[in-house]
Amino acid sequence: MPDIFYRKTQLPAEVAEDDNRKSYATQDTYEGYLKKWILPRWKSYRLPDVKAVQVEQWLKSLPFAPGTKAKIRNIMSALYSHALRWEWATHNPITHVRQSAKRRKIPVVLTIEQIKGFISHLKEPCRTAVLLDASSGLRVGELLGLKWEDVDFEKLEVNVTRSVVKQKITRCKTEASRKPIPLDAELADVLLNWKLRCAYPQPGDWVFASPKTKGKQPYWPGALFRAHLKPALKAAEIPGDVGWHTLRHTFGTLMKANGEDIKTIQELLRHSNYKVTADTYTQAITPTKRAAQTKLVKMILPVKSAAAGRN
Repeated sequence: MPDIFYRKTQLPAEVAEDDNRKSYATQDTYEGYLKKWILPRWKSYRLPDVKAVQVEQWLKSLPFAPGTKAKIRNIMSALYSHALRWEWATHNPITHVRQSAKRRKIPVVLTIEQIKGFISHLKEPCRTAVLLDASSGLRVGELLGLKWEDVDFEKLEVNVTRSVVKQKITRCKTEASRKPIPLDAELADVLLNWKLRCAYPQPGDWVFASPKTKGKQPYWPGALFRAHLKPALKAAEIPGDVGWHTLRHTFGTLMKANGEDIKTIQELLRHSNYKVTADTYTQAITPTKRAAQTKLVKMILPVKSAAAGRN
């Protein structure tokens, strides 16, 4: 399989990203699946010798959820597409591999009461980090990739320009991901309160700078979760498989439950597209997005809580 050439040309982690290269997070995922699963099983095969039924049976034997198996299938298909482009193969057998990506479990969604209970057991900076994440739907890499210069307290906006994955800093890849998000006034008050208290408040400093690196790097999401968020979830008696991404999923679900239109939710989550709805025909304006976020923030963070945080 043309794995080596594919990795050099399509997954060049050491080279600056451009619009034609995959994001670092995708590169890291592809590398992991290639090294751990795909290459050990298929590296010795010639391109014409890989058969769809063989791959399908192999995927069934893997101890993964359907979504993970579908990712492995898609990576193998990408390898063959690359081989076709360079005329090393005449067809892509992976297109005939059947593999569902249907979830086995319904993702956990927190209630407003659970979010409040969760936050009440957190100390700074985790309290502000979780509140901002639950109120904005930021990906954890984007959340921890924020610098104070990205927060516009006058315009009440947050400019999402970069992401941190395994402490590697990359710019947000798509135009949708790089769009600014609204910052509710009460949420801005909480964020400003943290800025006044934190050890690294300069424009170029990380909003959630790690003291272990003397502010040179943001916190690691996994370390932050294990040391602070996981105990808080236990103290709040919140069951289920809850992680950073739960907050993003919860944000979208609560927005929908509040009756917000799908276009507004799409733009707040900064997805590049959605499959069936009115993406081509509607455009949510900033006041609509701001009002949608404010409604959710007021449910999580009453006015009295914001005032108490300043005292």
